[in-house]
Amino acid sequence: MNLIIWLGFLLSLTTIILVSRKSLWLGLIIGSILLGLFNLSPIEIGRVIIETIRDPSILLLALSVGIIPLIGGIMEESHLMEWLVNNLRVGKKGFLMLSPALFGMLPMPGGALLSAPMVEKAGNDIEGDRKAAINVWFRHLLIFVYPLGALLPTTKMAGLNVYKELMYLVPYFFIIFVLGYYFLIRDIKGGINYRGNFDIKGLTIPLIIILLAPIIHFIFMGAFSIEEIPLIIGVLVSLILAFVFSRMKMGKFLSVVKKMKPWNYAMIIIGMFLFLNIFKASDMSKVIADIAFSPSFLLIGIGFLLGFATGRIQVPVSILLPIFYSKFGTAAMTPTTFAIMFFAVFMGYMISPIHPCVSVSIAFFNTSIKDFLKILILPVIISLIIMTISAFIQF
Repeated sequence: MNLIIWLGFLLSLTTIILVSRKSLWLGLIIGSILLGLFNLSPIEIGRVIIETIRDPSILLLALSVGIIPLIGGIMEESHLMEWLVNNLRVGKKGFLMLSPALFGMLPMPGGALLSAPMVEKAGNDIEGDRKAAINVWFRHLLIFVYPLGALLPTTKMAGLNVYKELMYLVPYFFIIFVLGYYFLIRDIKGGINYRGNFDIKGLTIPLIIILLAPIIHFIFMGAFSIEEIPLIIGVLVSLILAFVFSRMKMGKFLSVVKKMKPWNYAMIIIGMFLFLNIFKASDMSKVIADIAFSPSFLLIGIGFLLGFATGRIQVPVSILLPIFYSKFGTAAMTPTTFAIMFFAVFMGYMISPIHPCVSVSIAFFNTSIKDFLKILILPVIISLIIMTISAFIQF
């Protein structure tokens, strides 16, 4: 019996990893159903599916996550993000770090290609492999602590408050920043020739659009019985502001919708929670609970490898959380534990060859994955050592 359960679980994981390279949400849903077929009756699978898609909290989260890339698409199409970057008025080092970091806050297909020309412009005297590393490393710097990015659905799955979790992630954020600065930026010299005069509106309007949604979410989080209601209000306000300030016509907006495919992002949330709920309803949790492995090995070792193998954050967390729950219980997933897991997955994801930002950066700067990894391997190893020490203290 256990052999059949393990076969279903491994087949499910393999399907998720392979299919998610083309479609993340489809991989999660097919993998969830496969897992269910080896553990549950068709009626039970149907019941879990219905319960998942009828949960108002999950549906509002999915809708909110679907709206967020539309904000990014409008800001990209209307050049509001370029407006922001061109009014930063910081030095060369600051520009190389901030320009990809700001673009990285908006999830959009091929987003690394938006920041790559900025890095090229500022770093015309820097080697291609180093520019590719700068573009990838700092593009994901603010994503690590941006509450409406990958943190939003993953903390929801873990049953944690996303804003409280930020306090535990900030130390790791500074580690990523310091490692990136030391290995990629510190010896760069020179300045930036900005076009035109400084425009305060060009700086503040895009920042307001980006930051208003999480601010509204945070302020009104306790005011509703469903905490995703202020979230959907916040992202809708940001979407309306982006639409108004971009002066975009409806026809152009519809082309942005077609380009950004917001339904893909929404369906990822449905897939993540469907996998979690089917796992909880299956016998897999009992089987995994009998295996002897440490939380450090699961969260850091397996977490990093899954991040590297999938080039994603959501997929590894969707896999790790139910395994962790089955072995150590839901109460063991504390904010500190989640921070260690998220950091490990994040570092694997950052240097994964199948991570789209990595592949397009390597192509844009005409370098190779080998030279790219040579630059980042040492800071990644140092981060893994720091994670291991943190886990040793925690566990």
